[in-house]
Order: sequence, then structure tokens, then C-alpha cells
Amino acid sequence: MLKKIVLLISILYTVALAAVCLIKLNNLPDVGVSFGDKIFHLLAYTMLTLLWYYTLFYTVKFENKKALMYAASFSIVFGIIIEVLQGTVTASRSADIYDVMANTIGVFLAVVILFIKNLITIKK
Repeated sequence: MLKKIVLLISILYTVALAAVCLIKLNNLPDVGVSFGDKIFHLLAYTMLTLLWYYTLFYTVKFENKKALMYAASFSIVFGIIIEVLQGTVTASRSADIYDVMANTIGVFLAVVILFIKNLITIKK
């Protein structure tokens, strides 16, 4: 069932992530960590990469490595585009190279997770 709706979930997640990154957010709770927003970026882009990997693997029927390469590339480029848009089209947000770095680390975390998952799956 989940395999059938993964494309829809991926699209909705991508649109929601773009919206959250481009709108003005007021009254956010303080998580008590000075780099809490970087953790959000890391986790958000890990999830983005995982979702698009599964979309490409199950829906588009890409083979494993190709799906992983395309999902990772898309996620990195998407993150860079969002940061550029934050710096150019929004008045309340600013571009941050550290956000791009956190996004990219999140993508690589997803790649490592999927690599380990595929190693375990192959050994069975």
C-alpha cells in the first residue's frame, strides 16, 4: 500500500518543506539548543532523500544505485535552490551556507542509512 502512495507523499513533503523554508515563522518554541535549526535541516533533508529514493525505486523502477544517486542529487540541488530563494525573494529569511551544509550532511546520512540497509538485505 505504502509503495503505491510514496510518490504522493514525496511530492507533498517536498512542497511542505519548501513552504516552511520560505514563509515567515513566528513564535517558534525554543528547543534550548543553539544549533537546533541545523538539526531540523539535517533531519528534514534525510527524510527528503529517503522519500525520493523510495519513490524512484518503487514507482519509477530505477535500480538501487541509480535511485540513490538521483534522490541524493535532487535533494542537494533542492536545498541549494531553497537557500538562494530565501536570500533573494523573502524579506524575513536569509540564505545561510551552514544550512546548505546541514542539508547536505542530512542527504549523506540518508545515503549511509540506505547503503547499510542494502548491505543487510543482500546478506540475508
